[in-house]
Amino acid sequence: MRIETDFLIIGSGIAGLFLGIRLSKIGHVIVVTKKARDDTATSLAQGGIACVCSGDDSIDLHIFDTLKAGDGLCHEMIVELVAKRAREAIASLEDIGVSFKKDKDGSYSLHREGGHSRRRVLHCNDYTGKNIQKILSERLLDSNDVLLLENHIAVDLITEGKIERHFVNRQKRDKDKDYNDYRCDKTNMDFSQRGKQPERCMGAYVLDADNGDIYTIAAPITILATGGAGKVYLYTSNPDVATGDGIVMAWRAGARVANLEFVQFHPTCLYHPLAKNFLISEALRGEGALLINSKGRRFMEDYAPSSLELSSRDVVARAIDMELKRTGDDCVYLDATRFKKDFIISKFPNIYSTCLKFGLDIVKDPIPVVPAAHYMCGGIVTDRFARTDIEGLYAVGECACTGLHGANRLASNSLLEGVVMAMQAFKKIFSEREALEKRFLKCPMPPEWDSSGAVDLREGVLISYNWDVIRRLMWNYVGIVRNDKRLNLAKKRLAPIIDEIDGHYWEYLLTSDFVELRNIAHLAMLIVESAILRKESRGGHFNEDHPQKDDWNWRRDTVLKRNTCCF
Repeated sequence: MRIETDFLIIGSGIAGLFLGIRLSKIGHVIVVTKKARDDTATSLAQGGIACVCSGDDSIDLHIFDTLKAGDGLCHEMIVELVAKRAREAIASLEDIGVSFKKDKDGSYSLHREGGHSRRRVLHCNDYTGKNIQKILSERLLDSNDVLLLENHIAVDLITEGKIERHFVNRQKRDKDKDYNDYRCDKTNMDFSQRGKQPERCMGAYVLDADNGDIYTIAAPITILATGGAGKVYLYTSNPDVATGDGIVMAWRAGARVANLEFVQFHPTCLYHPLAKNFLISEALRGEGALLINSKGRRFMEDYAPSSLELSSRDVVARAIDMELKRTGDDCVYLDATRFKKDFIISKFPNIYSTCLKFGLDIVKDPIPVVPAAHYMCGGIVTDRFARTDIEGLYAVGECACTGLHGANRLASNSLLEGVVMAMQAFKKIFSEREALEKRFLKCPMPPEWDSSGAVDLREGVLISYNWDVIRRLMWNYVGIVRNDKRLNLAKKRLAPIIDEIDGHYWEYLLTSDFVELRNIAHLAMLIVESAILRKESRGGHFNEDHPQKDDWNWRRDTVLKRNTCCF
């Protein structure tokens, strides 16, 4: 079945919803989301949004803190752009209906988090992301020009190059009756056949997870807002939907991706057998909670004596990792017992109530915590208007690599980036949409998905086994601390897994689990390739064999493109 729309947005987090609300004023919008519309990383965000709002702060300080956290790889023009448009982003959210907490005098209540030299994190207590997600979802659905497709997953992008190959292969199939193994996406986006990348994006193939149907959604403008990739790792703070879909779809389509070795591990996720990816906000440390080991000793004094618990996330995560290896313990503890109960319930009601469900009274007992994969600092290469290498294809939010985060994201800059880059994207789309639509109308219509010859996958173990192997491999070999031997072993072991997955991919009817497995396999290899290339330690990438930062050779982005990779 073929569907046409003015704008196709894949993903329903803060960036996708905010942009969708604005685009609905000028055309018809289809928003595709893998599960329910609120199953996003935005919903889980506790901390807030960084924005200069106090008299002792300044935009220059925000820029300085962002550059420092990014460890030499931030693109200064983008950092300046985002910091300067932060107040506008906050005002836009408030216009839509988001209400940030304020003090009695009417000024914003501001948290301070690791890496920030001032209090500048606006919040809704520790429900910030959940509140923003709820308001944006409601406003988006207020429009009559929006179709929200829940429980739908994008399979791959449709490009001019794919359409051209479809008709070439169709002619070949018509001439050769034995040519019966062709599927619409069988070429697997191999652009070496054309000598150049496709001219533009024409939409995407989208799988209805409920019934297995694959729709051809054609659009002159497609926006990837698919979020992060934490599920590539065994332990993560991310929701189940975070499988890096947008990043690898763009890569398969010929777009550049960059800095995928810089996976940020959040230092403090709740360690409990029944707790799933529950984050303990950095703001708790910002208020004075201390990290201690099983003997009650404050160990950050050994690893970062100047900044202690308020060091940047990469520093704190490595310190916890080293402390666990030194002691042999399963977790460390975040001690908030110095605070009064009224203060905790007022400032951190979500953390308090959630921990209480697991039998932990954080006013009386230290919180067991461990690091977990949290944020992808790299992603699809975009310009300052969120445009990718492929005409008609934009990327916003965590799946994009704008240059803001560099080697390590400053806390609470992610939600800010999502809104600012959505504003930037709308500005460019508004000015270019007529030209893009004219070009779109001149192209052949995208063909429908052809699954002839494919059969049902009756053995789910083919998916679950490889899924588990990949995530354990990435955690053990490509985690917080890496070395050359483990990275090369990871590459060697991933290769046959990818061959197996890609082989089965064309034999069986697609399911959402199968699509996600293919994506985490491809993304895992891209992370490994990037980590092998970078012969230094910087930000979220720490290699024991290259422990020093090497500005002369490596103060640059790690850029990968489809035809330059080993698979």
